[in-house]
Amino acid sequence: MIVTLTVNPSLDRTIELPGALLRGAVQRAAAISEDPGGKGVNVSRALTVSGLQSIAVLPGRDDDPVMGLLRGAGVSYANLPIAAPVRSNITLTEPDGTTTKINMPGPPLDAADQEALISLLVTTCAAGEKGSAASWLVLAGSLPPGASPDLYALVAHAVRRRFGDGAPRIAIDSSGPPLLGALRHNAAPDLLKPNAEELAEVTGIGTEDELEADPLLAVGAARTLIARGVGAVLATLGPKGALLVTAGGAWQATRAPVAPRSTVGAGDSSLAGYLLADVAGAPPRDCLRQAVAHGAAAASLPGTTVPTLAQTDPGAVTVAELEGPPAVPGTGATRTASTKEED
Repeated sequence: MIVTLTVNPSLDRTIELPGALLRGAVQRAAAISEDPGGKGVNVSRALTVSGLQSIAVLPGRDDDPVMGLLRGAGVSYANLPIAAPVRSNITLTEPDGTTTKINMPGPPLDAADQEALISLLVTTCAAGEKGSAASWLVLAGSLPPGASPDLYALVAHAVRRRFGDGAPRIAIDSSGPPLLGALRHNAAPDLLKPNAEELAEVTGIGTEDELEADPLLAVGAARTLIARGVGAVLATLGPKGALLVTAGGAWQATRAPVAPRSTVGAGDSSLAGYLLADVAGAPPRDCLRQAVAHGAAAASLPGTTVPTLAQTDPGAVTVAELEGPPAVPGTGATRTASTKEED
């Protein structure tokens, strides 16, 4: 079982336009859809449609539309009732895949709400078979107003105190203050999933463009996180595919571009693909392969639709092992890494 925490969930409304977005003009929608959203919720949705048990933990009243959509999608959840309704986000998609997203800040969570949410999460993590803890805990997305920027670290510490050596492995997928707060307060995630911009932000190495253009530089940046206690880094690099870096090695995965319909939730699906492969016992390179396959499949689907495992094509993904430690600026090491094709 995999538990996800979405502190700032959303009702995601996607509007498909028949042509390019025209600012200041009146346009008719080609299609409209509504889905329960937020990064952790999306991961739970993607795991559920592929047959893996997942429980989404989130704030929101029992009668909130998001809970109704989760029930309709067959996604298990544990919710903490709060006074205000869950926020609504709007996504506009154009036929060429261009996506414009407008995100609301979300209802505030005070200290009491945060403590209650952590307590609910810890209880939910113990709901595995025969009372065992979940295998993974995913902490994903932004934080609403009033939430402590180190909330993910607080969650990680609470879960590890409760379960000790039997604690679920923890994956974090966030950005900005929540991500920085988690790392500064020693959340020590077993898996960190940044994009190139976030990888540059948390390491101070390179820029988004530089890391996407130079995978070896990105590997060096990821290795600084491994040295700080992160178990593995799954980094997406735009057109250069994705990287997986662990203490035991580094791999890059690429595939031919797909015709995009919407990029919303593609990163969440990538994380779900990685977890599906990991739970199935796949080696690191094949976890990376499935992550890229899942992300590509999600980008080819409309709105925030998540792909099933059967809709992905891991055989179209090429994985190359990256050998030799690239230099990290300021360390004096030499960036002379080579690559070895695995398939």
